[in-house]
Amino acid sequence: MSPDDLVGTLDFLRRAEALKSTLRSGHAASGRPESTAEHTWRLCLMAMVLVDGADGFDLLRLIKMCLVHDLGEAVGGDIPATDPRAADKAAQERRDLLSLTDTLPPARRDEILGLWEEYEAGTSPEAVLAKGFDKLETILQHNQGRNPPGFDYAFNLAYGAKHTARHPLTAAIRAVLDEDTRARMAERPAG
Repeated sequence: MSPDDLVGTLDFLRRAEALKSTLRSGHAASGRPESTAEHTWRLCLMAMVLVDGADGFDLLRLIKMCLVHDLGEAVGGDIPATDPRAADKAAQERRDLLSLTDTLPPARRDEILGLWEEYEAGTSPEAVLAKGFDKLETILQHNQGRNPPGFDYAFNLAYGAKHTARHPLTAAIRAVLDEDTRARMAERPAG
């Protein structure tokens, strides 16, 4: 790596650190808001423990895709699925990703953008799983988190259904998490 490429890469890594402070709408089990970096970490962990050794999947490619899927949020922040701006979320995240990666060597920047675009389009077996796991990790966190009063657990039952239905593994996980969601809904006092 040339000195200029090293400087540019370190600049990218410094800017990507913002994901540690980029908050999502979900809450950790402790009750504090979850960060995008924490979501991404568990998404990668899900890929590792659920797909390692499965035929037809490139685990390294899947993990890389999981690592970059929300990288643009380091610039523009998280847009929750319930936010009206979510309709333009992909276009905004792509613009933010281009801005964030502008100091990287061109080949690395192209790799990250290519992985992100593949994820968004759902055009490979890895992208299908990454999209499904992304939705499932969110549902898992909603069910596990100490959420504020009035949290709408019913949201989980429809959230990402088209993505989680695309592969038998994600559909099976979804069935378990939907039962967890129904149990959380039943725990709520009648209001």
